[in-house]
Amino acid sequence: MYVIKSLPALATLKNLSRYSTYAVALSVCTVISSSISASTASSTTDDLNQNLSSWQQIEVQGKNQDVYFYAWGGDPQINTYLQWAAEQVDDKYNINLVHVKLSDTSEAVSRVLAEKSADNNDEGSVDLIWINGANFATMSENSLLLKQWANKLPNFALTDPDNNPAVNFDFGVPTNGMEAPWGQASLTFYYDSLSTNKPPTTLNELVNWTAQNPGRFSYPKPPDFLGMSFLKYALVMLLEQQDAKTGENIKAQLNLPATEQNIDMVLAPLWKFLDNFHPTLWRKGEQFVQTGAHMRRLVDDTELSLAFSFSAPEIPAAVQRYDLPKSIRSYAMSDGSLSNTHFVAIPYNASHPQAAQLVANFLLSPEAQAKKQTSSVWGDKTVLIQSTLDPEQQALFKTNKPHPSALPVDAIKRTVSEPHPSWVDAIMQGWQARYGVSP
Repeated sequence: MYVIKSLPALATLKNLSRYSTYAVALSVCTVISSSISASTASSTTDDLNQNLSSWQQIEVQGKNQDVYFYAWGGDPQINTYLQWAAEQVDDKYNINLVHVKLSDTSEAVSRVLAEKSADNNDEGSVDLIWINGANFATMSENSLLLKQWANKLPNFALTDPDNNPAVNFDFGVPTNGMEAPWGQASLTFYYDSLSTNKPPTTLNELVNWTAQNPGRFSYPKPPDFLGMSFLKYALVMLLEQQDAKTGENIKAQLNLPATEQNIDMVLAPLWKFLDNFHPTLWRKGEQFVQTGAHMRRLVDDTELSLAFSFSAPEIPAAVQRYDLPKSIRSYAMSDGSLSNTHFVAIPYNASHPQAAQLVANFLLSPEAQAKKQTSSVWGDKTVLIQSTLDPEQQALFKTNKPHPSALPVDAIKRTVSEPHPSWVDAIMQGWQARYGVSP
């Protein structure tokens, strides 16, 4: 029912002229018509919003905004890829994607934590963050991430999440829709075939190899992610060897949080190993390389003969960019390859959460994933499952004959899971206390 206020009384209408009566009647009709039109328009808008899917609403709300993407900025190839991604989301959604380059992801975590302490709950400076492992665990524990959005992205279905636990767990911690998978990585070794023709394929062989080739191997100083990855690989192998001898299962502690009660017991084999291992390394273990890129340069300069990466396609990409010599060859350790998935997440107080979801969904698209996996671009392995793609999408991932320096398709015989995130800090603190030196 439509109620029209302030209409003339009926008795008054009788005294009006013919034309006045017509004018009043017209006015009444106009008011009624206007009220009905306004109400109909409002009803139509409501119906339109209800008919739009939740994702369509995000598309409408997320366009024409800025997205501040906090991500590690230490690799020029990754930075170039993100510039390309920025151009794509600009064309698709008029989104201005700003890559805020970090030297360590913890910088972004600290920023969001500080904003929460200052009661800044809806105008945060970080819209999207490249993250995994310990940093994800920290943000999750402190309720710093937007929940149940990643599993609703249209392209998330292309990861086959029901049969692919790697996209639902981060270092063993459930993601609960707080992260969208972006790429996969495994610890991959590479060597200069002109300087060594039989590289070590197990941790024990690595010890013997460095003793016979002193100064030709190193690893990045913690807290560098790649350096921490090597230490975790070594720890897992050492505990497996120890458990095989004693019949115990100390390795199982790595799936649990690090505590005062188990840290010394679990990490003791690692410190004993490093005490003997370091003197055989580059600069006798008195100094360490700073990053994976630094280690790669030393291989290119022939100071090192053996190195490693956490992204197998990155190695032929570096060869094709002339960052490594053509004599480089890739391989996986036969005793196990440490593997994980890296993600993007949205802080709970992001200023532009809808726009950030549009960016995250684009980064999961076959187009963006295929571009990222191209060895000459980045070489980061896709998280998409080929069986979920149509023939046209699958064709985006087809490449020519693999580069001679590329990791053979069947090279990884065994994968090793990441320890619980809390072990990262335990290893890092223990390492710094024992071996912390100037880079």
